Order: sequence, then structure tokens, then C-alpha cells
Amino acid sequence: MPSSSAADPFHAHDHGACRGEAMRAAEAACRARKLRLTPARAFVLETLLESHQAMTAYEVLDRLAGAGLGSQPPVAYRALDFLVANGLAHRIERLGAFVACTHGGAEHAAAFLVCRRCRRVAETALPRAMRGLIDEAAAGGFAVETVVVEAEGLCDACREAGA
Repeated sequence: MPSSSAADPFHAHDHGACRGEAMRAAEAACRARKLRLTPARAFVLETLLESHQAMTAYEVLDRLAGAGLGSQPPVAYRALDFLVANGLAHRIERLGAFVACTHGGAEHAAAFLVCRRCRRVAETALPRAMRGLIDEAAAGGFAVETVVVEAEGLCDACREAGA
């Protein structure tokens, strides 16, 4: 179940408010950390916030090129790397794609519910069992740096469309 602090992309919600809130939180996080949200970075984040669907770097690059902000892959990859490194976006390993973070850059551990048909992604809190694994690793002197939890399946709409 998606976190109550974020919109559930698998069900109707005020996406304009969702997008605006996420963008304001990201801008505030950048100001607080003295990070530069360049026009290209902001555009990429806004592009990822357009929907809750995962986008590949090349899909992002097409949008950047259309907006006149760059047409070479490094432009997209640099912006995506910045967003991921600063907790403003996540890479969905299973899809080789990216989604905007629904927690506005706040420190958190997340898991992802990925619809394999429509590519919508819901960010949810990392399950307790995984947090226990991280605690157990720390107790044994191991510092976990990255945990990737992705559950793939079909959302209600895609299941109903296929029925």
C-alpha cells in the first residue's frame, strides 16, 4: 500500500496538486542543501512529475530536446544523476527508467510497486523486514548503502482492461 504521505498513482487523485507539492518540496530541499536546480534539472524533474509513469533516459532526452534544453544523452543523464543522487528521483531497476520521488528529497527508505503494463510506479515505505535487515547488517558492522525493493505486477486498471 502506498505511503499515506504521497498520492496513490493507481487511483484517482488531484495530480496537479500532487505535482505542485512535489516540485515545491524539491525546490525547498535544494535551497536547504544549497544545491543548484538548473533549468535542465528542473525541467527533467517536472517531466518526471507529469505522470507516475517511469521514463527512460531517452524519453527524458526527447522532452529536453523538444524544449530546446539539449539533445545529447549526457544532458539527460547528468540531470537524472543529480536528481537521483539528491533523492529527488529514483531509478526503477526493473524498467531501466526513472520516476520522481514522492517524498520531495526527504531522507527515506522506499520500495516500489511497478505495473508492468502501464509502467506506473507507486512509491511506498520500505517494509519493516527490510529495515530489520539494515539494522541487522549495522549490528554486524556492515553499512548498507543501497537497497532496491521493486514489486512488479498489474494495477487494477490494467487487470480490468485485460479481463
